[in-house]
Amino acid sequence: MRIIAGSLGGRRIAAPRGADTRPTSDRVREALFSMLEHEGVLRDAWVLDLFAGSGALGLEAHSRGARRVDWVDSALPAVATLRENLTALGVAEDAAAGVHQRPVLSFLRAGRRVLVGDGGDLPDGGRAVLALLDPPYPLSEEDLATVLAALADDWLAPGAIVVVERSARSPEPTWPPGLERFRHKEHGETALWFAEPVDPRA
Repeated sequence: MRIIAGSLGGRRIAAPRGADTRPTSDRVREALFSMLEHEGVLRDAWVLDLFAGSGALGLEAHSRGARRVDWVDSALPAVATLRENLTALGVAEDAAAGVHQRPVLSFLRAGRRVLVGDGGDLPDGGRAVLALLDPPYPLSEEDLATVLAALADDWLAPGAIVVVERSARSPEPTWPPGLERFRHKEHGETALWFAEPVDPRA
């Protein structure tokens, strides 16, 4: 795998071994980030890379100008590979790059204030502008829905974009109140679902 474009464009990254992690292909990542750049959400954004695996999605966002990326994965081999990739690329774990080895749902339920304090050093009041979710295929639709509900609960800035990558054979994710799908793209065996925050009372 490689970083497609940006300041780290062309640099190679490792993928965790084993069947539990399914990295996003370079082709799908290129298509996804072309769309995100068109939407104008990457520059100076706070990005969440959830079920991060190798960290390829967050690294692509970092390369293309994201202000901060937080990678979250519960699997030790994935987090070890992610940290190796950060070291190889010269990306330091600091205020602009955080790695969190814990279940995604636990991370989200802990609340964003655990990470950002009063949010003064992050855009949009300390809320994420982009959330990228590439859950393992075995994750049930019910568990994914629970994660999305936790994400929609005070993590997202107005105008944020949520991207969920799933098998093209999987059903559309169950969106919680507060998230609404606005786009769906398929690339071979991979489906990308795009959602945005909405007022659940509207």
